[in-house]
Amino acid sequence: MCQTNFKKIVFTIVCFTFALSLSAQEKEPSVLVFSKTKGYKHKSIPSGIDFFKNLQKETHWKIHFSKHSNDFTSENLRNYNVVVFLNTSGNILDEKQKKAFQKYINNGNGFLGIHAASDTEKEWTWFTKMIGATFRTHPKIQNATLHFNKSSEHPAINHLKEKEVFKDEWYSFLMPVAKHVNVLATIDDTSYKTKDVDTKNHPITWYHHYDGGRIFYTGLGHTNESYKDVRFQKMIKGAILWAADIKQIKKPSDKKLTNLFEGDPAKNWDVFIGAPHATVKGLDNVDPKSRGINSKPLGLNNDPKNVFNFKKINGEQVLHISGEIYGALTSKQEYENYHLKLQFKWGEKVWEPRLLKERDSGILYHCYGANETFWRVWMSSQEFQVQEGDLGDYYGLKGVLIDIPSEKKEGEKEFTYVKNGKLNPFSSVERSLPSHANKGFDNENPHGEWNTLELICFEGTSYHIVNGEVVMALYNSKYKNPEGKIVPLTKGKIQIQSEAAEVFYKSVQIKSIKKLPRKFNKQIK
Repeated sequence: MCQTNFKKIVFTIVCFTFALSLSAQEKEPSVLVFSKTKGYKHKSIPSGIDFFKNLQKETHWKIHFSKHSNDFTSENLRNYNVVVFLNTSGNILDEKQKKAFQKYINNGNGFLGIHAASDTEKEWTWFTKMIGATFRTHPKIQNATLHFNKSSEHPAINHLKEKEVFKDEWYSFLMPVAKHVNVLATIDDTSYKTKDVDTKNHPITWYHHYDGGRIFYTGLGHTNESYKDVRFQKMIKGAILWAADIKQIKKPSDKKLTNLFEGDPAKNWDVFIGAPHATVKGLDNVDPKSRGINSKPLGLNNDPKNVFNFKKINGEQVLHISGEIYGALTSKQEYENYHLKLQFKWGEKVWEPRLLKERDSGILYHCYGANETFWRVWMSSQEFQVQEGDLGDYYGLKGVLIDIPSEKKEGEKEFTYVKNGKLNPFSSVERSLPSHANKGFDNENPHGEWNTLELICFEGTSYHIVNGEVVMALYNSKYKNPEGKIVPLTKGKIQIQSEAAEVFYKSVQIKSIKKLPRKFNKQIK
């Protein structure tokens, strides 16, 4: 890279990192504690409010209290980065208020549900999926043993032992707790008296990323004594810090690659399936006019055609993507500053609407926002293109920006990555700017052979690496936030696309990094 451009990039990255650090220092929780009831009214609500008032005095966080549904407007919710449902019950929001709350979650904010929050809006499907379970019944208040999953190092449970005894009203749920949540605590059903539960796996506290938001729920919190229990107080405080995106869970190891396909894939991944194309057979109610995009999706973990299917092949866990319906295998966790490494190869089958086009898939990274943001299938994200002949290209999916050393030669319509080229802006926000750049050169193996892909992401810089060679370097990853400001985008979920072509992935591994690897830095200079 020429010296002038390199200095510009270094200066930009330094400023970018400083701004990111300053932003993190300034962030603190701003909390709305909502306790409206239209069903059972818990006598412990005043104790819960007293706890939050004491927390406010202790931390100087901004904590406001409300029992009024009229506070659920987009304008008012902008004042908060965490909403707490404190023993709410019944149907408490009208349609307009529901839309405002859903948009609030889509915009990346946090939610904390305590106890009867799962007895709230039980007929609102989006909400029940967000909570993760719906209250059914409970036995009398009594002691029970809880087992905590300490491996996540979630800030809500770091202070707890692997086994703790709490006294509370132990909920059972209408359906098994949703598989898209990450369970932090389960009840030992042999440790208390109940006729309501018939399960060896009884989750009671969990977290997850849902439709753009950060969601935490605990079934604890029925009694007045709960809010005086220091263990519970620390759980709620840690949950708020996580929901506000201030404290994080355990990061991948920085010493070795962690295989995200090992064991039960459902622990690390969810599936989101878009709208079936009109030609898809074997499903009811397929829209005869559907083009596979911008129609009602099948949704989260609803994959009746087994588009995403894990198989053991030669002792390895392999993901087979049929491609029959557009969709995404989506990481349950968000990742920042990492090295991702995986292998893929093409299959033979192709589907409408891409029968006559190149086989297509993709690795989406820094994914954020609602699941249905792009074509009602994928999240807003940066894309490492996986397409025949275009392996390593860049696309920006709705709301993202990035800078790429590139040039557009005379007579060509698109920019191509050049390692000593001018740093040009790419955007899916501004129509006057391109949202796609071609990789610098082709390094794909012949059809049917495995390819090794690597993605390096560090503080807004990313490298697209194909079979050991950097085919594109990208800088200053950004996005347009809900307030309309362009801000750094350095973390998010990872999605692997199904896009009308059969493809196989295996050995998907990740590790944290503290700097850009020297091995690949040499390839961009």
